[in-house]
Amino acid sequence: MNKYLIDNVINLCTEGQQVTEFILESARQSLSKRVIIDGNLSSNAIDLEQFAAHGFAWLATYVEGLRQILAWGKRLEASGDLGELEILIIQAAFGEYLNQIAGGISISQVEIMRPADIGINENDLNRLSKGAPQQLRINGNTAQTRSRIAALIANGSFGQLGLNDDTLNLTREQIKRFVSDQVTPYAHEWHLKDDLIPISVIDQMSQLGVFGLTIPEKYGGLGMDKMAMCVVTEELSRGYIGVGSLGTRSEIAAELIRLGGTEEQKQKYLPGIASGDILPAAVFTEPNTGSDLGSLQTRAKKEGTIYKLNGNKTWITHAARSDMMTLLARTNPEETGYPGLSMFLAEKPRSDDTNNPFPANGMSGSEIEVLGYRGMKEYDIAFDDYEIPASQLLGNREGQGFKQLMATFESARIQTAARSVGVAQNALELGLKYAQNRPQFGQSIYNFPRVSGKLAWMAVETMIARQLTYFSARKKDSDSRCDIEAGMAKLLAARVAWSNADASLQIHGGNGYALEYPISRVLCDARILNIFEGASEIQAQVITRGLLSNRN
Repeated sequence: MNKYLIDNVINLCTEGQQVTEFILESARQSLSKRVIIDGNLSSNAIDLEQFAAHGFAWLATYVEGLRQILAWGKRLEASGDLGELEILIIQAAFGEYLNQIAGGISISQVEIMRPADIGINENDLNRLSKGAPQQLRINGNTAQTRSRIAALIANGSFGQLGLNDDTLNLTREQIKRFVSDQVTPYAHEWHLKDDLIPISVIDQMSQLGVFGLTIPEKYGGLGMDKMAMCVVTEELSRGYIGVGSLGTRSEIAAELIRLGGTEEQKQKYLPGIASGDILPAAVFTEPNTGSDLGSLQTRAKKEGTIYKLNGNKTWITHAARSDMMTLLARTNPEETGYPGLSMFLAEKPRSDDTNNPFPANGMSGSEIEVLGYRGMKEYDIAFDDYEIPASQLLGNREGQGFKQLMATFESARIQTAARSVGVAQNALELGLKYAQNRPQFGQSIYNFPRVSGKLAWMAVETMIARQLTYFSARKKDSDSRCDIEAGMAKLLAARVAWSNADASLQIHGGNGYALEYPISRVLCDARILNIFEGASEIQAQVITRGLLSNRN
């Protein structure tokens, strides 16, 4: 590829990136005047200014997304892997996002954040209408650019990932082969029949080390990092989100135990989780609490060497088949907020019998039927004097449950971002295949710009979400706090998964609405990603509070 073109686009985008940083700082200063009172971030003020505050989070996410897609390009250039497709992806990304920053960012299907909503003044905003930003806005994401991207991805190549790591590349190829052979051919049937993912598939995942991926080697795991988790999760979710999500429960449980458990608990549970002999379930949510974990009411009362558990939990994934519940309950009824909560590693019998999913004494429940995200099933659970040995209190310390859970949220949200990227990639590939094989008016519909252009942009935004997710994982691997970055990755990747699925179904036309076509499943699966592990509104709140708090 022409070296001048590479340098020109990289240089233009570098200048454009600098301007977005300036715009973000302008927005930060304006918003701070409205929500920081007497030097402190005011919860009441930020609630009153919620639209502006969440719009700021989206602006910050766009700026970080552009920063990471540009960094990806520079890494590829340094390694000699930067080609025409990658250059066009960067160019289109900047062209589109700069225009949205200037004109309005869609923060949901019915809400658009305009610069004035945050208080960005016209003089600052005018910097986007000069020099490199203006060139990119005019020439970045044009119909011609999308047409060329469409031509370059027609063979199923969507750009270099930029992993720069032989182990990660080999791991990705191994998981990709497994998914192609054991998941993709069967996933849609599992979905349509609402079947549990076969144990034989789970056993193969165990043999591949999926459940022990980030568990230290001394506890039977592979001792790999969060980048490896992202690569593996993305490939699994590209085949079927249910398969990708099996690892989420193990990741959360292992992280809880690794960070908060006693050495005895680590020795007892981590090897079993790593081998797949222990399938965990995360049991946190209660009816009417949602993300407000401080309002949890399920009560664990200590009586001698046991705790007796009473209360109700809901939206518990893979609950029947699990062997252990990472369970959050209130051990101190005098404490109405977070300090009264404790975390348990509550063992339970495994069951596949949907007529009696919970054969344990003091435990009952029923399935919640769902549109998508099947393969593990969702449950309501009721506890009536369910007995938990005191040795199963995480860390043998009461009142630490919320802190212990929060320590895992970064990893969980990074993992969910990776699941979202996998779903987005699946939607893109299904749309591409259908468009190339669907004849209309004497030609493939891929030849129509409104079809190929959709797919081109899907490829661009999937890569932005992927690189933002990788960035958050790398930061986590450096032992740095990354709640903001993890929130950004989850926020953007979840939206991209949904928009890709919706666009891909549109490309399928009426056939996409038919249950026989896998895109109908992917659309249902994608929709949940904006909700669980913290809804998009919660992510935006976390991002804004973090960014403003870090500055003051």
